[in-house]
Formats: sequence, C-alpha cells, structure tokens
Amino acid sequence: MSLEELRRQYTIGGIDEAGMPNDPIALFGDWMQAALDNAPQEWVEPYAMTLATSDPSGSVSARVVLLRGFSDDGFVFYTNYESAKGKQLAANAQAALVFYWGYLERQVRVQGVVSKVSREQSLQYFHKRPRGSQIGATISRQSQAIANRQVLEEKVESFVAKVGDEEIALPDDWGGYQLKASEIEFWQGRANRLHDRLVYSSGSDDSWALRRLSP
Repeated sequence: MSLEELRRQYTIGGIDEAGMPNDPIALFGDWMQAALDNAPQEWVEPYAMTLATSDPSGSVSARVVLLRGFSDDGFVFYTNYESAKGKQLAANAQAALVFYWGYLERQVRVQGVVSKVSREQSLQYFHKRPRGSQIGATISRQSQAIANRQVLEEKVESFVAKVGDEEIALPDDWGGYQLKASEIEFWQGRANRLHDRLVYSSGSDDSWALRRLSP
C-alpha cells in the first residue's frame, strides 16, 4: 500500500479576518454546531477530540476523548484521575486539544492549562451517564494492566450483585477536567495546501488578539 500518491483538494470554503468575531469561544460554538448538523453518519462523533498531555520528562501521549461542555471557563472532559493522562496532568497541567472535521475541511487546535472541575459538577455529570457507564467507571482501574477481558466482566458481575438497584456513588478517583484556553486556532482547508489559519491568543485582561499564520 502506498499513501504518497493520495491527494485531495480542499475547496469547501475559507475564513477571513474581517469576518472573525472577538470571542473565539462563540466561534467555536458555531463551528461545533455546524459539525453536529453536517455529520455524515450516525456513528460520527463531532465532539470527539484528541487530548495531548506530557510528563515532566517531556514524553508526550495523545488519545481521543469526548468533549462534554465548553464555556469561557474551559473545555470540559471526564476521566479517571489515576489514569495515565490523569497522572500526567497532575505533574504537568499544560495540555492541547485537536478537533478534526474532515467532512467540513476544518480543524480547531486549543492549548491551555487544565484543572479539575468541582466535585459537584462531576457528580451531576456522573449521574447523567447510562448506568452501565457508571459501573464501568467504578470497577475499572484505568490504564492498569489486567490479565484478560474476563477480569473486567467478573468485576462487573460482582459489583452489580453487590449494589443491586441502589444509586451508584461517584468514585473518588473519577471526575472532570477543564482546559482553560490560552490559544485557539481555527483552520480551514484551502486549495493547493494554502490553508487559512486564524489564531486567537488570550491576554492578561481576558481579551483575545487575532493573527493569521502562514500555512
């Protein structure tokens, strides 16, 4: 298989500084809504994002997680605090997100500092999840090695037998994070790889400065 000859032109549209709003969070909301409205298949999750973290030595890890909210306070996701990403974020709170919507020829990159959301917010979200997901979050020791799949299934059976129909408590090691953006880049594919790249950078007064980058 050769990938070197695969090509496509990006021709859907472009972005111009003159039409960019002052608030990148509002613009992100518009782009997210367009991604949701135009998703080509039911299995496509436009709110999926790549999360990149690193440890103090500089070793970088990336994985796909689901965005569960966004505002001026940050981009919110949930996970196990003792997972590999949780441990990296505890050691180095700097992280980056990437959203890619190939069907719109768009990408958004976000950089910033991550902090935990309140326990109350984590609790509210946890009980909005399907019961099976609550059980999975409770019994799984995320990122730890296990012998086989059966280990998980037996833990589920044991836990279900124990709790019955009772409400499932929020695990101590599970909850939300929010990434407070310091930089947000909006990327629109253009023909001949002359893409549009418009970047917002935050200032000390919470204002945003906009600049265009060369593709």
